[in-house]
Amino acid sequence: MKLTIIVERDPESGWLVGSVAELPGCQTQAPDLATLDANVREAIDAYLGEGEPSEPLPEFVGVHRVEIAR
Repeated sequence: MKLTIIVERDPESGWLVGSVAELPGCQTQAPDLATLDANVREAIDAYLGEGEPSEPLPEFVGVHRVEIAR
């Protein structure tokens, strides 16, 4: 199973926050990318539990950036 991890940096702590696009609410954080990878794998295991998901997962399409005048 391939899942998409969206990685952002928290502006207050400087830590990386990883959210699994196909698993709403499945996210974790870490001070570096190697630790984030381990943490996100653990979060996915906890989210899914044993076996495969009982329902189809949403399909990650991509990201889109928009510039606005302020």
